[in-house]
This record gives sequence, structure tokens and C-alpha cells, in this order.
Amino acid sequence: MHKRFRLTFATATAAALTGGLLTFSAATATAADSTTVPQADFNGDGRGDVAFSASLSYVNGKKEAGQLVALYGTSTGVSSAKRSTISQNTSGTPGTAETGDHFANDTAYADFNGDGYDDLAVGSAGEDVGSDVDGGAVAILWGSASGITGKGVTVADPAPGSHDFWGRTLAAGDFDGDGKADLAVGSTGAVIHVFKGGFSSSGAARGRYTIKPPIMGTDGQGPLNLTAGDVNGDGRTDLVVDGYETASEHGWNRNYFVPGTASGLSMASAKTLKPGTITAIGDIDADGYGDIVSGAYWNAVMNDGTTAPDAAKGGKVWVTYGSASGPDKVTGITQDTGNVPGASETNDYFGYELDLGDVNGDRYLDLVVGVAGENIGSYANTGAVTVLYGTASGLNTSSGAQSFAQSTAGVPGGDEKDDMFGMDVKLDDVNGDGKADLLVGSTENAGNGALTYLPSNGTKITTTGSRTVSPSASGVSTTGTPYFAANFAD
Repeated sequence: MHKRFRLTFATATAAALTGGLLTFSAATATAADSTTVPQADFNGDGRGDVAFSASLSYVNGKKEAGQLVALYGTSTGVSSAKRSTISQNTSGTPGTAETGDHFANDTAYADFNGDGYDDLAVGSAGEDVGSDVDGGAVAILWGSASGITGKGVTVADPAPGSHDFWGRTLAAGDFDGDGKADLAVGSTGAVIHVFKGGFSSSGAARGRYTIKPPIMGTDGQGPLNLTAGDVNGDGRTDLVVDGYETASEHGWNRNYFVPGTASGLSMASAKTLKPGTITAIGDIDADGYGDIVSGAYWNAVMNDGTTAPDAAKGGKVWVTYGSASGPDKVTGITQDTGNVPGASETNDYFGYELDLGDVNGDRYLDLVVGVAGENIGSYANTGAVTVLYGTASGLNTSSGAQSFAQSTAGVPGGDEKDDMFGMDVKLDDVNGDGKADLLVGSTENAGNGALTYLPSNGTKITTTGSRTVSPSASGVSTTGTPYFAANFAD
């Protein structure tokens, strides 16, 4: 079974790559409210900022208590010099850092209170709430002229005891089109709770409702990931739910498109999509409709010989183009497609992570694909990333694609076993030139983790000006395996 959990609930290590499917992941839940992919600006300076997790980090000796890091954009990109590093022990942050809280296991940004600064919804899915072990917690940390400082409020679980890991999955968007950012929250339960935007200083929403996609699975896992974006171009944010199909004993992954309406998300017109446990939404072909990109990163043939539907050896990326009626034409991409870099090999995990952004400013969104299991030379699972460029006819797989690994000239570091370069990926304009830059997470140094910054030169991603941001330079302890930069906020 190829379940892809968030990193914080994993028991797997990088060694699991050789035995089948990874059992942990960095989740992507894009807070899109239009056909573009908006970037976070927590301090309101007009440059993109990036937030990410170190959700297995030690805090004051508490194992896997978790931390959040926000790097603020500057004219030279991002570094540890301008940042916030926050735990539940940070003044103003709800809760207290405790063993196994997994603070920042998932995050989603939007301006939840309408003050002009983006805020950050943060899950602490391992939080014990009273006697409710692993009940989970969600907080909103407010943006300000100083960025994310830790000041925030709790978004209370409306059904404590009915599920675990409240806040395991998060997505933000304007689902009802009223101009206010809403927040969708998942857990191990099948029900997704949606809080209506216009959050008060106490954390109260203007209302709440629930949806229930067919994601029960056989073991009550609830949704794997939530991704928000406007697929049908009506100005309301839609939601893609990565979940399960329960018809077989394997519980194959299946995604569901849930459209936004004037009254919010509605299951009445929901549609089934191609599989993929990480999803991104944005307008690749600039036709006014958001396109859905999903990473089915597993192999077509499982370890027990079972054939996985809609999969390919080494992984496959499905692109479902948007239309006025929602999801429309579909195309699949592997490392054997056209001139896509690399070749499809078992356990490459092509599509392990995905993100969309405009690298060259041509209005067509480009796609970065994490290939976290890529073997390079004698190094197993060292990882790589692929950049495919958008055109009026969709993603260009014939020419112009780029591939980066730590052995690429100019990229900091070097190939090592189990680095998993591409464990998470993000395209954001963090230097303010109007072009999206590339950020790559890895499991560098046996799970310590690292972030690599590769800027756009206006035409393509380049290594000029690249740098690595490390946990130790960012105030994160490297005791244990913090998995610094494993989950980027979207």
C-alpha cells in the first residue's frame, strides 16, 4: 500500500527507499485563491517569504516538539540572516513545546484577519489535548511588519475525541468568493472542517461547515493532503483532496476535486481525479483556469507484484488542465517523456514533490518536480529536481527542461547517499524581481535537513547566487533528526 503520510507521523527512514514506497512525506497544500499561485508576504515588504517546518526538532530537550522557520525575502534572496525561528515556547505562541507535538507538521498561509499581512496556520498534530493523546492542535500566527513573531491564537477543534491529529492537513483559500481567506483542516477523520474567513483576534471564525469526501480508507487515515486553487476560473477557490479509494485491499490513492461555490465548498459537483499524493494548482497555459498537477511517485509494480493503477516505473506526474466546468483534459509525464531529464528507474520517486511558479515572467506557470529517490553514480537516493516550463499548450517536455542535483556545477554541497535532494520544492519570488526562484529541501546529514536556494536569472533557474541554509545557522538543534525544510508552507 503506498500511503504517503506527512513526515511527522512516519516511522520510516531513508533506508525504506530501497524496499518500496516511502511512508513519509512533505506535504504541499497551496493557498491559492486565483489561477496564479500567490506567494507569502508575512512582513508586507512586497518580496516573497518562505516558511517551513523542522517538525521533528528537539526544543529544550523535548524530542520531536517541533519548530517553524520563516525566511524573509531580500534583494539577494533568502538566508538565515533574516528569519524567525518559532516553537511553542516562543512568547505569544499557543501551547507549550512537549515531546511529540510535531509543531509545524503542516502549514498554510493567507491573510486571515485582513490586515494586509499574510498569516500562517500551523498544525501541531501530535499535541496531547488534556487526556486526548495525539488529539492535535491548530494555531494561526499573525503576520506583521516584523513578520511572523509567534503571536497567535488557537483554532479550536470542534469535535475533540472523534479523531486524532487535528491539523494534520491544512489548506487556505477563498472558498466562497467573499474576499476573505478561509481555512480547511483535516485529521484522521473523514470529515474536513472549513472555517470561514474574517478571523478575529481571538481566533474565532465567522462560521464553520464540513465536507466529507469519500476518503475513509480501511484504517481511518482521513485525507492525506489538501490543496487549494481556482480550477474553474470563477473567482472562488476549489479544493483537491488527496485520499483513498477503498475498493481494493491496497486502498489505492485517489484524488477528489471539490469546487468552491457561493456557499463554500460543495460535494455536489465533486469529481474524481488521477492519483498523486502531492498536488499543486496553477494556470500553466495562461488560459484563465487553474491546472492540477499531482505526483504519483510510486512504481507501477508494487513489491508484492500487484500492479498499481495509473502509475509508472519510477513515478509519474499527472497534469489535469482546468476549464469552466472544472477538471478537463489529462496528460501524464514520466522521466521517459520527450526530453524530460533522467530515465524512469525503480524507486526514483519522480513527483515526490511539486510546485508551480513563473520562473521567466512569461505568464505561463512552470513546474518543479522533486525526484527524491534518484540514484546518481554510486549514491543511492541522493535526489534531484526537474524544472519544466509552461507554454500556451501546456508543459514543454520537448526542450528547455532543467535538472539539478548537488553534483550540478554551482549547486552547494555534493551528492551523498540518502540526501533526498528534492524532498520538498517551492517556486517563489524571494528576491523581488518578479520571477520565481527555486527552493529545495533535503534530508542532508542523516535527517538534519537543509534548504538550497537557486535563483532565477529572469530566463531560467541558475546556480549564480545560490546558497544553502542550515538548521544550526537558523536556531534549530541538530539533535536527533529535525528534518529542517521538509515541509514548505503553501
